[in-house]
Amino acid sequence: MPQISKILIANRGEIALRIMRSAKEMGIKTVAIFSEADRDALHVRYADEAVCVGPPPSNQSYLVGEKIISACKETGAEAIHPGYGFLSENAVFAKMVADAGLILIGPSPEAMETMGNKLSAKAAALKYNIPMVPGTEEAIQDVNEAKQRAIEVGFPILIKAAAGGGGKGMRIVEQAADFEEQMQLAVSEATSAFGDGAVFIERYVTSPRHIEIQVLGDTHGNIMHLFERECSVQRRHQKVVEEAPSAVLTEEIRQKMGKCAVDVARSVNYTGAGTVEFILDENLDFFFLEMNTRLQVEHPVTELITGIDLVKEQIKIAAGEPIGFSQADLKISGHAIELRVYAEDPNNNFLPDIGRLQTYKTPKGNGVRVDDGFEQGMEIPIYYDPMIAKLITFGKDREEAIQRMVRAIEEYEITGIETTLGFGKFVMQHEAFKTGRFDTHFVGKYFNAGSLKAENDDEALIAAVIASKLFQKPEIDVAQKDLSGVTSNWRKNRMNY
Repeated sequence: MPQISKILIANRGEIALRIMRSAKEMGIKTVAIFSEADRDALHVRYADEAVCVGPPPSNQSYLVGEKIISACKETGAEAIHPGYGFLSENAVFAKMVADAGLILIGPSPEAMETMGNKLSAKAAALKYNIPMVPGTEEAIQDVNEAKQRAIEVGFPILIKAAAGGGGKGMRIVEQAADFEEQMQLAVSEATSAFGDGAVFIERYVTSPRHIEIQVLGDTHGNIMHLFERECSVQRRHQKVVEEAPSAVLTEEIRQKMGKCAVDVARSVNYTGAGTVEFILDENLDFFFLEMNTRLQVEHPVTELITGIDLVKEQIKIAAGEPIGFSQADLKISGHAIELRVYAEDPNNNFLPDIGRLQTYKTPKGNGVRVDDGFEQGMEIPIYYDPMIAKLITFGKDREEAIQRMVRAIEEYEITGIETTLGFGKFVMQHEAFKTGRFDTHFVGKYFNAGSLKAENDDEALIAAVIASKLFQKPEIDVAQKDLSGVTSNWRKNRMNY
C-alpha cells in the first residue's frame, strides 16, 4: 500500500482548512498552496508548510498544474487533495499527477474523463439501465435534425452543453418557433465557456427536485452509497441550501436511487468520494443527471447524518485501504441542513459583493457547524468564488434542524459586505420549505428583491427606538410610530422596556 505522510491541498479557503483538519487528526502533515492574494489566508497559517504558486488570478496560480506538482516535489508531499472547484475534476491534471509518481486523492483520470462529459456519462450509466430523461443520447449539431427530435420528445425541452455545468450552455425552449435561436445561443455559450459546443436535448421536467446520492468506492471493488442530499434551493442553477435526508423520499425510492448511484459508479470502476445527481419529478420518478467526480460543497450534511468523515475516507481509499464499513452498517440519524454563506447581495440578483469583513462572528452552540476560511478584518478577494462559509445545523429531526438554522443565522454577525444570510432565514421560514413542498424554482416563485426589505426595515426601526431610549432623547418620537407591521419580540414587549 502507498504511504501517505504528507498531503498537498491544491485549493484554498474553507475547503483547504476542512481537509487539513481531518489530515491532522490522522497524523498526516499538510502543505498549503497560495496565490499572492491569499498570502495571509487562514489555510496558509494552519498548514505545516506553504508554497506560493503565483499571482492572484487562478489561471496563474491555483489552475497551473505544473506549479502544484513542483510544490509537491519541493516539500516531499506524496499526495494531492484537490478539494472542489479548480482542478478537482480535470482529467488532464489527474494524469499529470499519476505520471509524476504522485497520488491524487480522487478517482482515476479515466473515470473523470467519462463522467466529465454528460453524453459519455449517460452512455456509461445506460449499461446498467439507469433511468434517463427522454431526449438524445448523442450530441446534435444539425439544427433541423435537433428541432425534429425536440418535437418528438415534446416541448418544453432543455438544450444542454455536453461539457457543461453551473447552468452555462443551458436553454429552456417552450415552443418549436424558438428552437433555432435558442440552440444557437446554447452552442455559442458552451463554446465560450468550455471550448466545446456540443449540445444535446432532454425533455424539460417542469417541477424538478435536485436529489444527489453520495457514493464511496475503493480499490478492492467495494462501492456503496451514503444516502441522499436534497439540493433544490438554487440561484442561477447553483445550489444555496442543501439538506439530508430529503423531505420527500420514501425508503423504497431511497433504496432504488442508492442502487442506481452505486451502479453508475461501478460503470467506471469509481474510487474515492463522488456524487451521482438525479432529477426527481412531481410523480417522484427519478432520472440520472450527471456524476461529480469529487467531494461536494454540501458533503457536511452527509457526514452529520451518517457519522462518517468523508475526507478521512478519501485519504484511506487513496492509500489503498478498503472501506471499513458495509452498506448494512450505514444508517440515517437525525437531519442536517447547510446554507452556503456567500458574499452576495440577494436584493440585487445575488450579485457578488467584495470588501472588508468589518465584523465577523460565527454562531456557536449545540448542533451548529461552521466551515469557513475567513476572520474579522480580512478582505473578500475579487478573484475567486464569493463563498465565505458553509453554515450547517443538525437536529434530531428536520424541524429542529430548521429551528437551529434560524437561530444560527441570527447569531452570525457579518458587516462590511452583503451576504446570503438573510436569504437563508427567508428560506427556513417560508411555508413551502418548511412543508417540503418546493422544487428548483423556489427562488423564482417566492423570492424577489423586496422579500428581505420588510424585515430589514423592522430591524432598522427597532435599532432607532433602542437608540432613542439609550440616549434619553424624548423629542425623538420614534417609539410612537405605527409598529403594527413589526412582528418582533421587541415590539411585543416594548411597553415593558
